[in-house]
Amino acid sequence: MKKTLIICCAALMPLVFSCKKNQPINNPETSTGKTQIDGSPVGDVVGKITVGYQGWFSAAGDGSPLNSWGHDNLEMWPDTREYTNTYSGTPFSQAGVGQPGYTGNLGNGLPAKMFSSYDQSTVNTHFKWMQQYGIDCAALQRFANEISPGSTIKAQRDGMAGKVRTAAETYGRKFYIMYDASGWGDLTAIKNDWTNTIAGSLNLLTSTAYAKQNGKPVVSIYGLGYASHPSSVTDALDLINFFKAQGCYVIGSVPGQWRTGTGDSKAGFINAYKAFNMVSGWAVGRAVDASYAPWVTGDRDFCNANGMDYQPCAYPGTAFYNTNGPASAQNQFPRNHGDFLWAQFATFRNAGVTSAYIAMFDELNEATSIFKVAEDASMIPAGKYFLTLDADGTHVSSDFYLRLVNDGGKMLKGQIPYTTAEPTPFNGVIFYQDTNYSGGMGQPLQVGTYTLAQLAAKGVPNDWASSVKVPPGRTVILYSDDNFSGTSWTITSDKSSLAGLSPSANDIISSVKVQ
Repeated sequence: MKKTLIICCAALMPLVFSCKKNQPINNPETSTGKTQIDGSPVGDVVGKITVGYQGWFSAAGDGSPLNSWGHDNLEMWPDTREYTNTYSGTPFSQAGVGQPGYTGNLGNGLPAKMFSSYDQSTVNTHFKWMQQYGIDCAALQRFANEISPGSTIKAQRDGMAGKVRTAAETYGRKFYIMYDASGWGDLTAIKNDWTNTIAGSLNLLTSTAYAKQNGKPVVSIYGLGYASHPSSVTDALDLINFFKAQGCYVIGSVPGQWRTGTGDSKAGFINAYKAFNMVSGWAVGRAVDASYAPWVTGDRDFCNANGMDYQPCAYPGTAFYNTNGPASAQNQFPRNHGDFLWAQFATFRNAGVTSAYIAMFDELNEATSIFKVAEDASMIPAGKYFLTLDADGTHVSSDFYLRLVNDGGKMLKGQIPYTTAEPTPFNGVIFYQDTNYSGGMGQPLQVGTYTLAQLAAKGVPNDWASSVKVPPGRTVILYSDDNFSGTSWTITSDKSSLAGLSPSANDIISSVKVQ
C-alpha cells in the first residue's frame, strides 16, 4: 500500500505459526472468550472483506492525464491475459537499478505487456474479479501529496475515482476513499479535498456503491500517529472530528503498536486512536509468530472495551528487492504457497473477528498483491527477476490468492468451518478463452462433474474455451453438449489449442468431467 514498509519488532522473530494440510479444527476458542459481538452490526465494512486498491499504474499512450509510465518499480509481474488493453515498453527496476523500457518477450515467448489502471476496462476486470472471488469492498487509496487543486496528478486520481465508482456499481461491490496522510503535515488539504472534490465535484457519496456503515459514508485515514508522521495528536483529532462532523464513519489504519505507543507509533496518541469508529493495525512486515495472536486479541479487546469496531489487516507476503536492491532480501516475507496468509485468517477466526482488510489487491511494487500475477518464469520478462508465485517450490495458479481470500472470507463469516489448514486447492483444470493459454481464464476446476450452468458459474461460458491446462494425474473428459452428451474427448495433459483435437473441440465445450 505504502511507499515505506513498516517492520514491527515482532517481524524479527522466527515464524512459529504455520499451516499444514489436513489439520482442520472445528471448535475455535478465543483466549478471553470475548468476540466482536459488542461492535456495530454487519454493514458495508463490518463483517466484510475489504481490499486496498492502489489504482496507480499508468502507461505511456494510455490517454490518462499523466500519459506516461507510473509506479513501475515492480516486484511482481501481472498476469495480463484477461485485460482488454495492454501496453509495451514499461521500464522497471532490477535489484534496485532502473532499466530502460522493456519491449521484449515473456519467458513463454509472448510479448511482455503491462496494464494501465486508468483504463476503464482494467478497473472493470479488477472489480469483476472482486465479485467472482467474494471480495465485498475496495478502499481506494488517495494520497495527501497528490490532491493539490489543478495538478496533473490530482486529475489522474480524480479520474481513477470515477472509474472505480463505475466498476463498483457495475459489479455490485462497495468502495470508499482511504486517505494516505503519511509524511504529510498539512491535513487541511485532506479536508478541502473531501469537501470540494469527493463530496463536491466528483459527487461520489451519491453512488449506490459508496460504502456506508451504520448509515454513514465510510472514510479511512492511514498515517496518523506513526513515528515518522509530522502531525500532532491535536491535528489528528481535529481531522478525525472533522470527518465525524461531516456525518462519516471514520476508520483509522494505524501503526501496529498503536495501543502501546511504542515502536512504529508515537507516544501519547491514544486519544486520537480512540476517536476512530474502527481501527485497523497495519500488519505488513509483521511475522505470524508467537506474538501474533496476542496482538490480534489485544486489539480486539481494546476496541470492544472502548466501543470501537475492529478490522485487522492481513497480507500475503512482501518483498522490496527490485526497488531497494541487496538492502532488501528477495522474497523477504515468503508467502509459503498461501500458508502465511491463511495463518492470519485462522488467527482472526479463532479470535471471533469477522472483518478484515487485505493489503493489497493490486500492489505489485511491494509484492503484496492478491490479484492475478505471474505463476512462474514463463510469465515474467525473459531473463529478468520478479517474484513469482512458485518461489517456494509449489506451483499455484495465478488466481490462487483471490481464491484463498474468498475462502478466508467465508471462514470469517462462518460460512465454512474453522480450520488451520488452508482449504484452497493450488491448481486445477483451467480453461482459457484463446489458444496458447491466453485471453480470459476460468476458475480452476477440481475433481467433479460440471454441466453447462456449472461451468458458466466457474467463468467458462458455453462454446468458449480454446485451450486448457491439466495438472499431472488428472483425466479430463470434454463434451460438446450439456449434461455430458454429444461428441467427447479424453485428455490427460495440457492442450494449447483445442482445435488440434480430432475432431476439433475449439469453442464447442458445453460440459466437463474431471477425474
